Amino acid sequence: MLAVRLHGPRDLRVDEIPDPGRPREGEVLLRVRAVGICGSDLHTYRDPGHLIGIQKSPLIPGHEFAGVIEEVGPGVVDGAGRRLNAGDRVAVDPAQSCGQCEMCAAGHPNLCLHLHFCSQFPDQGALCERMIVPARTCFLLPGDIDDASAAMLEPLGVAIHAVNLSHVRPKDTISIHGTGPIGLLILQVARLRGAGEVFVSERHPWRLKLAERMGGVPLDPAAGPPAEQVMNLTKGRGVDLAIEAGWAGELVQEAADAVRPGARVVLVGIPEDDRLTVSHATARRKGLTLVLCRRMKHTYPEACELVRSGSLDVRSLVSHRFLLSQAPEAFALNDRYERDVVKVIIDNE
Repeated sequence: MLAVRLHGPRDLRVDEIPDPGRPREGEVLLRVRAVGICGSDLHTYRDPGHLIGIQKSPLIPGHEFAGVIEEVGPGVVDGAGRRLNAGDRVAVDPAQSCGQCEMCAAGHPNLCLHLHFCSQFPDQGALCERMIVPARTCFLLPGDIDDASAAMLEPLGVAIHAVNLSHVRPKDTISIHGTGPIGLLILQVARLRGAGEVFVSERHPWRLKLAERMGGVPLDPAAGPPAEQVMNLTKGRGVDLAIEAGWAGELVQEAADAVRPGARVVLVGIPEDDRLTVSHATARRKGLTLVLCRRMKHTYPEACELVRSGSLDVRSLVSHRFLLSQAPEAFALNDRYERDVVKVIIDNE
């Protein structure tokens, strides 16, 4: 079968590899239908050794995905306890927690001490024709959610978890720093939770326009530092909470500068240099609570219902679609942020 494998920095190839075989107990064989490219995929694409130790083996990327079950092993039910059968369409949580460790027992499977994750070495990802996944990581899809939208349930789950961590209350003012797919989804979820004004900062103008269409208050990059604009717009008070949803870096300080004293700052982005940088004086004098978002937990059913009901728009974020055989081109385009890219979906032929 065909699989897209990363052999080194920006060295993505379409390879022929063996079929995955038959599913065992608790597993399903999935024909992958749609895979989204995530910002963390781009981190790995640029510097695979830094995050996953790819020196040992080529790696199949991709962790935002959905597909159709081709074969089931014995005793398979999905993450909501529903029986799975061949022909079922499912979205897949890429995180495979052990269910037994201290963190899992405490209700935090995203912090599992023995976590496996699709596309993080040594576990392969979803940019292939077929793969075997644990049935409990699958979630049955209603017929009115298409494949691309189903692949968007994973980043939506992260957005829901980030908003949950923010403890947003009705009428709270918010600043979102970075409006890529995660930031745009956070914006929509926060507004559904009753947030007041949501200020958004973003360096790519087409994404800023999309955020404005989704109800955000755009901050003009030419009008000065975003945090200063937030302070001016809130008459020097600052916002009730901030969510950093870009690639961290200077955005962490930007978020800290934009909030009022006693506020909460949720950090979602992953910095390329693996460093968290914020002024200690700012955080201390404001008495800030910094919360780091680690993937998601228990969010797939809510994400599915929000999309199914039309309460939230994921389709507008899909800006480009490529076939599996075109994945190297898709990654190169996303890496350069060309052609008004927001979310790239790769479809199986």
